[in-house]
Amino acid sequence: MDRLGAMQTFVCVVETGSFSAAARRLRIGQPAVSKTVAQLEDRLRVRLLTRSTRGLMPTEAGQAFFERAKRTLEEADEADNAARGAAAGLSGTLRVSAPVTFARMHILPHLAAFLEQHPHLDIDLQLDDRLVNLVEEGIDVALRLGDLRDSGLTARKIGACRRRVLATPRYFERYGEPGSPEDLANHQAVIYGLGVGRATWQFMQGDVEQSVTVNGRVRVSAAEGVRVAVLADLGLSLSSEWMFAPELANGTVRPTLQDWQLPDMDLWALLPAGRMASAKARAFIGFVERLLSTSHE
Repeated sequence: MDRLGAMQTFVCVVETGSFSAAARRLRIGQPAVSKTVAQLEDRLRVRLLTRSTRGLMPTEAGQAFFERAKRTLEEADEADNAARGAAAGLSGTLRVSAPVTFARMHILPHLAAFLEQHPHLDIDLQLDDRLVNLVEEGIDVALRLGDLRDSGLTARKIGACRRRVLATPRYFERYGEPGSPEDLANHQAVIYGLGVGRATWQFMQGDVEQSVTVNGRVRVSAAEGVRVAVLADLGLSLSSEWMFAPELANGTVRPTLQDWQLPDMDLWALLPAGRMASAKARAFIGFVERLLSTSHE
């Protein structure tokens, strides 16, 4: 049995969720995929897959095998590249998950330079504001903003950005500008996130910390919606400078309460738990780090 080939087939089945989809990706017949997985289960003497409403899912043993098998395949690819020499460069496909607005504004406009550096590498960029399951969706590296709640991921902080309370000049002309965090009670906020009710913003000034609950008639679940609502003069927003970088530069939006500080917005590169970053993932993470450092110079 070709052990690496069997691993590749099994990893593809888990990533695609079905034998037929894996067969299409591998460009072989579906019976060959089914037979390979059956032989693998016979050799290991354990069931690796189970059916669910979402398709084929790995069992507990299958999940453990998937993670190690994918890591082994990545290391085999890196060994091949090392043997060919550095001139061979990176190849294959790198699957990246990133927030919609951040990627649109700060990654996609510069992606051509990265692809030019690595002409044999393809990028599968999955744009989604939710925290996806990296293993289930076959993601090599995910970029996420804000606080991390899932300790089951390998995380590396690769950037940070100031948060601001901001609005359009037209909004300030109509409703006035807050002189202190308490004044926000008399303003409309564009609230970002799911749920109901009001939101709390945390301010700091020296040793003083102050929490303010803001009101908002508009709540949106995606950052792109916050941008549109703010630019339509619907209210103030607590947002990172990344989110309104062009508008802050040209004066379309203006920050307020600048003598108060807000917690920074952190950018994280995430990998499945226990997995070392592949050469492709490391190259991409470094690319994003350089983009952010250049934009702050």
